[in-house]
Amino acid sequence: MTVALTQAVVEIERHVSAFGWDQPARLYALVDTAALVRSEPQLAQDLGLAAEEGAPTTLTPIEQDEIPAETPIDEFLAGIAWPDAVLGCAIVVERLMLPPAAEAELPTSGTDEEIAAWVAARPDRQEVRIAVGVMRDGSRESVLRLRDKDEDTEVLSGASLVPGLAEALEATFS
Repeated sequence: MTVALTQAVVEIERHVSAFGWDQPARLYALVDTAALVRSEPQLAQDLGLAAEEGAPTTLTPIEQDEIPAETPIDEFLAGIAWPDAVLGCAIVVERLMLPPAAEAELPTSGTDEEIAAWVAARPDRQEVRIAVGVMRDGSRESVLRLRDKDEDTEVLSGASLVPGLAEALEATFS
């Protein structure tokens, strides 16, 4: 299922990318396509899925209700529990990222809002879109897209790029 997870996370990030930047966080359930076609034929038809596409190694992402903007992601994820039919989940968020050298200058005190304002004011900050997916078995995949390199050929991917977010997603299956 690792290949299916990678394909799903890349597909999700490209889908969100089509809407441009400054998008809200989005959460997706990942379900087995073949099982979806069998159990929900009308939904499968609405999604354009056909029975022959339903190989057991294919995942279909299903976007969930909007994540409230005022709720921190970690708090929101802590309240999630998935039914057994959900094999994995994925989230897409946009964040500001600093180069490693800036870590030494990071304020050691202040509110979250003050630190966020400090990061936003840095000329060396990078805007990044992060898509992370996890499976019940612990498999992970991440895709990162920098705003200043906004091309499908410029995305970075790897299983351990955003470990904290992956762990928070994994906890939704506990």
